[in-house]
Amino acid sequence: MLDTDTDTKRRIDTARDILVGKVPDPKSQVEQITIALIYKFMDDMDAEAEELGGERAFFTGEFARYGWAKLMAPSLGGHEMLRLYGEGIAAMPQNPGIPPLFRDIFKNAYLPYRDPETLKAFLKTIDEFSYDHSERLGDAFEYLLSVLGSQGDAGQFRTPRHIIDFMVEVMAPQKHETILDPACGTAGFLISAYKHIMRRHDPSAPSNPPVKPLTPDEKARLATNFKGYDISPDMVRLSLVNLYLHGFTDPHIYEYDSLTSEERWGEFADVILANPPFMSPKGGIKPHKRFSIQAKRSEVLFVDYMAEHLTPTGRAAIIVPEGIIFQSQTAYKELRKLLVENSLVAVVSLPAGCFQPYSGVKTSILLLDKSLARLSDTIAFFKVENDGFGLGAQRRASEKNDLPQVQAELAAYLQALRSKASTENLLALTSTAQIVPKEKIAANGDYNLSGERYREGVVSNTAYPLVPVGRFMKEGVKTVDPRTAPDEMFELWSIPAFDAGSPELLRGGEIGSQKKVVSPGDVLLSRIIPHIRRGWVVRENLDGRRQIASTEWIVFSSAEVVPGFLHQLLVSDFFHVSFMQTITGVGGSLSRANPGAVGEIQIPLPPLEVQKEIVAEIEGYQKVINGACAVLDHYRPHIPIHPDWPMVELEEVCEVRSGGTPSRSEDSYWNGNIPWVGSTVCKDGEVTQAEEFITEAGLNNSAAKLFPKDTTLIALVGATIGKTGLLRFESTTNQNIAGVYPKSRDVLEPVYLFHATQQLYPEFMKLGEGKFRMANLSFVREQKIPLPPLATQQAIVAEIEAEQALVAANRELITRFEQKIQATLARIWGEADAPATPEN
Repeated sequence: MLDTDTDTKRRIDTARDILVGKVPDPKSQVEQITIALIYKFMDDMDAEAEELGGERAFFTGEFARYGWAKLMAPSLGGHEMLRLYGEGIAAMPQNPGIPPLFRDIFKNAYLPYRDPETLKAFLKTIDEFSYDHSERLGDAFEYLLSVLGSQGDAGQFRTPRHIIDFMVEVMAPQKHETILDPACGTAGFLISAYKHIMRRHDPSAPSNPPVKPLTPDEKARLATNFKGYDISPDMVRLSLVNLYLHGFTDPHIYEYDSLTSEERWGEFADVILANPPFMSPKGGIKPHKRFSIQAKRSEVLFVDYMAEHLTPTGRAAIIVPEGIIFQSQTAYKELRKLLVENSLVAVVSLPAGCFQPYSGVKTSILLLDKSLARLSDTIAFFKVENDGFGLGAQRRASEKNDLPQVQAELAAYLQALRSKASTENLLALTSTAQIVPKEKIAANGDYNLSGERYREGVVSNTAYPLVPVGRFMKEGVKTVDPRTAPDEMFELWSIPAFDAGSPELLRGGEIGSQKKVVSPGDVLLSRIIPHIRRGWVVRENLDGRRQIASTEWIVFSSAEVVPGFLHQLLVSDFFHVSFMQTITGVGGSLSRANPGAVGEIQIPLPPLEVQKEIVAEIEGYQKVINGACAVLDHYRPHIPIHPDWPMVELEEVCEVRSGGTPSRSEDSYWNGNIPWVGSTVCKDGEVTQAEEFITEAGLNNSAAKLFPKDTTLIALVGATIGKTGLLRFESTTNQNIAGVYPKSRDVLEPVYLFHATQQLYPEFMKLGEGKFRMANLSFVREQKIPLPPLATQQAIVAEIEAEQALVAANRELITRFEQKIQATLARIWGEADAPATPEN
């Protein structure tokens, strides 16, 4: 029925393109398409029932007037279609002829826009779909759900399909087992597990011995074995549809907070698969008292929840952020101790770019098996360097894929545990794994779960000798209290100075605590979270000022190493992996690297001449990067002024209006489907995403106004005053923005207006000082812009866009030369396969 790779993707993309001007939020787009598809499919099922001699079930009685055929009748006008469809989706939860699943899907559904032409085009595209309970339709819906990849407010992000499938294959769920995802999102793990079981019982698939197909009773029981929870009603709705389209007539997905609710605490599962959200709200989670680990962090609580909700023979695969692996706060250590002693059998480290472009977070997979954990005194660690896709933002397919080998070796390890066989010589020398005794992991009470921590006898491919970096740590670094010389000018190499790009010049009386004394040529490396991967070389000071640095810097200095070379190694990807394993907690949210542990990290040490050559090569690349950055920093579109062009006040040719903010105390005004933005979006570029969303009630009960697509936004107050934004979708704004748009597009081109208003920035700078600058609508209306003929405006816009394309190429240049720097360092570290350039 559907070719998911062509027609269906085209239809889905077309539907989204139609909606994007009125419904810019991807989640809302998915909801609107979901509702429309189910609406259409109910009518298809009614028609099918009639063809088979039955009766319509959904669009009958008073609901017959909402049937799809009536909705799509050629004689129906646009406004009548708008009214009929809006009434239909709003009334559907009261339809006695539809099952509870469909009522849940239509619960609180409404049409978030009032444009007949948009709805007509949208429903025409939906009309191209037809109901078919095939897997391809379910896969098509999953393609639609893939647009929900961006990280959500609760820290959730889409799990790549190949990672889900890898975890399911490792867990190998069986037809009789209960399967749970306690943070199920759109039910990707549950559907992959279902497909896995169906494949195992497909008699047409090659198998030795032949498999038995599932009996009707087994299929019926199978559907009841899958369960999911999610805190978001929107995700619950999407999960229900996704499972329904994959053959689940009665899916068990519940709106439930796994961390603060107790009503389902007594439910257990044989298999748990999850990538739960790991963002804790300000102040932390406030869980109930039944958790074994007392914590406020969601990542700790979620993993604890899953470990505690396995049956006595249960198993789990859980994606976790790196903090779970090595953070040293008490809750993290207690959690790791609980896992090592009761359920953990293996850890799979995933590459840092695995979740691009949605998140750059480094993750691992924890594999739990309560039965095998009791039989084993070891834990296996696996490292995935490549997952079959490039690790850049585009995530293009790659031939490099460690997942099949890791899966095979992991299966062999688990089978050895089951058969109580020795694992000592199980894996080949080229293995991705290492097997570590639990006793060694527990030795210092830290229960660190980084495989690199326990790797012994590492063979490096580098041609240069490896030496501990502690060999270059500066001994006997003196400290000074600058307050003892309150009038002396110091050069302070601080964390804020690093961010600004140059050291701070401050008098001793302005510096609040003891500092380290540093000298030209010293190399500084920050040891504090979150300010990691920051380092620089102390430069010569020609003014004779004393140079001091924050005590959070580790100081290096040695005649054996060129400062610039050491600096590059210390901030490289390769050093960073080991550096992160040295982090220890000091209470609160701050953690620091232990300098002693950092000193044990091995680095390659080429001869001094080679070091100098490497520094020269990298500095050459850096000059290109700096030049490209300068272009980005200094380019501003310019509109030449011809003496024949009239200068007109904005109010002559534009509507100039401000927005408003619905009351924050009225929950019914917020979290709707109408986009709303504040002045922070004004950055002299396009505005493509809303900050928040309000409801129709919020719009109608405030000064907020809907501005049309291509409105120019101008910030009226504070630090962003005079900055502009080109609104690329219909939206509301707060009161600190002036929305400016042409009275007639036959007179004024909207994008030309956007560029012309950017030239007004100096006028806004004359209004007061700093945060006290403020403009009103009268001031904006009085501002003048040149008004050439429309054709000239369009030509100016085309020229500016051509310039901006060249400027944008500098961003690509920066990316490529940053990759070249990493490739140069990769050669030194012996990582020959590191990419020299980014993906094309």
